[in-house]
Amino acid sequence: MAKDRQGLHFSELVWESTEQNMAIPPRSSADAVNPKPPADPGKKKPSQYGTVQLQLWDMEETAEPVTTTESQFVQRAHELVERKEPAALFVPFKSYWPTYGHMTGAQSRWYFFWRDEVRQGRYPQTDLSYIFLHIYELINGVGWDEPAEGCRQLCLLWEAYRDKYKRLDQYLGGWIADFSFVHKLDIPLSEIVARSRGLAGDLAELELVRCLSAAPEQLSIEVLSVMSDYDISKSKFYTGEGKRAADRYIPQVVALIDAYVARKHGSNLLTMFPPGPPVVRERYLFRSAVYDISLYGYSVLVPVIRVSKSPPLRSLITRLFRLTENKLRALMGYRGRLKDVRVDADMEDLVTRFLQREFRKAEQEEKGPAVVIDQRKLEQLESDSEVVRSLLTVEETGDPGLEDEADWGTEALGEYKGAESASAVTGSDTEALGQAEEQAGRMAGEERQSPERQVQPDESPDSSAGQRLLPASDGEADSWTLFASELTPLQREVVLALAGEDGLLKAQRLAAGAGTMAVLLFDEINELAMDSLGDLIIDGEELTEECLSMLDYLKR
Repeated sequence: MAKDRQGLHFSELVWESTEQNMAIPPRSSADAVNPKPPADPGKKKPSQYGTVQLQLWDMEETAEPVTTTESQFVQRAHELVERKEPAALFVPFKSYWPTYGHMTGAQSRWYFFWRDEVRQGRYPQTDLSYIFLHIYELINGVGWDEPAEGCRQLCLLWEAYRDKYKRLDQYLGGWIADFSFVHKLDIPLSEIVARSRGLAGDLAELELVRCLSAAPEQLSIEVLSVMSDYDISKSKFYTGEGKRAADRYIPQVVALIDAYVARKHGSNLLTMFPPGPPVVRERYLFRSAVYDISLYGYSVLVPVIRVSKSPPLRSLITRLFRLTENKLRALMGYRGRLKDVRVDADMEDLVTRFLQREFRKAEQEEKGPAVVIDQRKLEQLESDSEVVRSLLTVEETGDPGLEDEADWGTEALGEYKGAESASAVTGSDTEALGQAEEQAGRMAGEERQSPERQVQPDESPDSSAGQRLLPASDGEADSWTLFASELTPLQREVVLALAGEDGLLKAQRLAAGAGTMAVLLFDEINELAMDSLGDLIIDGEELTEECLSMLDYLKR
């Protein structure tokens, strides 16, 4: 270049090159290289400019499989699914996303020994990274044949190590829920909601629908709190001595009212107060886990019914929370009551009776059995009873009436002896024998004086109680049929005995013959009635009027 480059502009530098005098070929020269095809009169006139496709190389295009770290982990997991190691030394292991390649030989030997122990139901102490590695295997379908078994193993791992490793609550709750969604498992989500913070929204709604639809007895206070406008966690009673009782009895009260409403109106709480239509929610699967998305996909769509948004149902649950807390405060001697608790009188009466009964039963269980059997005294009474049996034995004289009376007296003595033995009677053996003879003789004499009170084979024990009516409601009939099917033969006989004259005495005799006490049988029968009917059928020592009208179901 002859000119000084410091005075040149960029455009001048570009044109000052060795190619600036190159000849530009005419446009017609393109036709000589690429001749135009003959024109087709039926087609559109082609452009006057030709184009040239440059092909650098010829090769067949094949779809290469995409290999990810997660898919490699799953493949390796299937290869090692049966590997076991003998007893090995524990070696610490810390890894954020643990895989097999992150472990040394000693760590691998410990892991496969520990995993075999876990599969057999033993849970030795180990590091969190080993636990996560096994969890990754389970959520990717390795180590189980049925999805229910994989879910069970995940829950057992969580239960065994959550006290030491709090981080498990942060992840495992959501992962177990995802596992149930992809495999369509119907499992309770109460524990997941209770243990996993941040999961109480959609999962609590799903659990409410499941319980209120089919299993109200599985409700928990953590799930029900989503529906209550009353924050019980801020109550001094709850944060103090009342937490255990409230956690136990509030869900039971809600289940009780659900059964009561179903018996009275023929529909449970969920159908009586229907929520809005479901909202479809997209849930991303197994977040922060080593998970191969080719197995179950990236996410699932979950329809969520917002039960907690139903105003009337939410109002009722709130009032039941406050009512139950007030009743527990009274039973536990706690000063102060919540104000403006308004529910129907029959509901309040039902809840009051239920809590009094359950609270007394719980107190008795904590104190231990009220009767302690003295084995030495029991053996002595059994030996001495042979003397009384010999006094009541009547030789066969051909009179069937006397034979029946003798057998009845022996049976009465056996019932008396069983009752006395169960309560560990104290006192002299002479007094016990005298009382036995006197009672057996008196009962036999009463039976001879009033033979017309004996029940004939074709006569039901409660035939004198009046005509029994069948309920008009199909739902009520189903409840009584279910209740009758759950009674044991002894419990059924006790209920029928209470319906007749001297019902309490007959029930006591039946209980003594079975080696138990009548009051315990009454509690068992009432407990079954609460579950099936939503109400008690034995009030004190007598049947309720409603039960007397339903005895036909117990006779079937």
